[in-house]
Amino acid sequence: MTTFERDARTLELPWPFTGREEELELVRRSLTAGRHGIVVTGPAGCGKTRLATEALRGTDCARVAGTPGTHRIPFAAFAHLLPESVSLHRAVQLLSGVRLLLVDDAHLLDDASAALVHHLAVHGRTRLMVVARDSAPLPGAVSRLWTGELLPRLALEPLPDEEMTQLLTTGTGGTLEPLTVNRLRRLCEGDLRLLRDLSHAIGEHGPLSAVPGTDLFAWRGPVPLTETVRLRTAPVLGRVRPEERETLDRVAFAEPLAPHLDEFELPILERLESDGLIALDDTGAIHLTSPLYGPVLRAAAGSLRARRLARTADELAPALKSEAVVLQDRIERSDVRDASTPVGEWLVAEGGTVPADYASCRARYARLRGELREAAAWAREGLRETPDDEPCLAELALSAVQSGEAGAVDRGAGARADRGHAEGLDRAEEAYDAVRRGVPDPALAQLPPGTPFARHAEALAAADGPALDEAATALEERGYLLFAAEAYAQAAGAHRDPSAARTSRTRAIALARHCQGARTPALSGLALGELTTRQRQIVALAAAGLSNRQIAERLTLSVRTVGNHLYSAYARLGASDRTALPWLMEQPDTRSA
Repeated sequence: MTTFERDARTLELPWPFTGREEELELVRRSLTAGRHGIVVTGPAGCGKTRLATEALRGTDCARVAGTPGTHRIPFAAFAHLLPESVSLHRAVQLLSGVRLLLVDDAHLLDDASAALVHHLAVHGRTRLMVVARDSAPLPGAVSRLWTGELLPRLALEPLPDEEMTQLLTTGTGGTLEPLTVNRLRRLCEGDLRLLRDLSHAIGEHGPLSAVPGTDLFAWRGPVPLTETVRLRTAPVLGRVRPEERETLDRVAFAEPLAPHLDEFELPILERLESDGLIALDDTGAIHLTSPLYGPVLRAAAGSLRARRLARTADELAPALKSEAVVLQDRIERSDVRDASTPVGEWLVAEGGTVPADYASCRARYARLRGELREAAAWAREGLRETPDDEPCLAELALSAVQSGEAGAVDRGAGARADRGHAEGLDRAEEAYDAVRRGVPDPALAQLPPGTPFARHAEALAAADGPALDEAATALEERGYLLFAAEAYAQAAGAHRDPSAARTSRTRAIALARHCQGARTPALSGLALGELTTRQRQIVALAAAGLSNRQIAERLTLSVRTVGNHLYSAYARLGASDRTALPWLMEQPDTRSA
């Protein structure tokens, strides 16, 4: 009974629809008069059915759906719309009066139902919205809907990180710190149903803990073995052969490192590989094929098995040190593209501690990439065991300054933000910091010639818009997304051609979205200019302190519509909630650039 009540509440209060506004408009246009419909495909749990529900809200629509185990029953999906015994020709006749039909889970349709959908598309009187999983085998009649050019196809990608973060805030009832968000994203691989299940579990059953000095919450420790998690990991939990389960457990407890195939019996590995449970990389290291498998296998193991198989901190120390060396080397080579740091991430996820020197290096790497909230989170990890570590305090202050949140930094670092700013930057970085603030001349002699930083300074000093674009491109290619966004923003102001200025500004906005709420002088005014007129209107009222209901009454909108606009605006502005809106509204509007 308790499970039923929770499920009912979940259905009653679904997560807000967000991050799919463009796709929603495309689907709605495809279902208007004169159009034949659309096919929407994507991976499991990416929000296909929710998109269909929003697109069809308020319409007179018939609905059918494929279900597992019915592929041998003719017209099983249409059983509620057709007589018990009917031919395909008669079925088309009977459904010709249906003007709009949703076909959900079309990959599970029986052959007769799939053929009927195809004939309805050929007939052209019924507008169709067909939803199918692209990772599953499709009936030929369904795939020919778009390969035969009967209907256009929209292939959904996983929800962008910014929108997923907003959903997690809703699902857990609090703002999650970035390392927790990253962990959930890795575990769920874009599956929003699994994300929702895990977020409810960690929000309702207590694993969340407050991060001292902030309004954030962190999740550390084992993955909750919810019903959905068990269903997703049934292929590994259901292995009954002792030698196979022992092999899977050994691989799971070897994480975050990967054992070599020489450590196992080859026939067992071959069976597990053929079943899609393990994979080998080019070096011969063995990996579990799902990021959920390792945590679940470890959580399901008994204490004695865990004690026998678990790695010790001493075994992980050399690998952790190697990660830091690689990160530092890449910083020195001015290449901060995405790097693999599985040991550090695993230690944090499992509730372990990371040395302050590793944490400060990881924080600096994240900050240079424009991942400001993540940089602050890594700095806090280092301060857990060493509260007075100066490099971590400096990184915390630097990330706060660039996020416009210096006053909110804990442990008194906010009061020392200026000192931390100076101590946290080496000479070249401090010189380049002046370029980012729009003062290039003093830095020209201090930046290494030929580097993207020097090219940025030279282009800015010459007020050369095309050269600034080129410098921004070079910075982006090396992983410096925040610096690239700033260079594009400066290019927008330097271009004499209005079209080139708009292109630079659009690129700056797109990159700034990935920089976790960065608020730097070069980016001032960019964010608000990209909102729709309605979103700007609602954001202005929210910044003035009006509640969603008050805004709805003033603009004659529903409260739900106001909430949806705000969620979309938060994602575009890089804000986590309305507390950041007054600051953004104060920034100068540079849309004319």
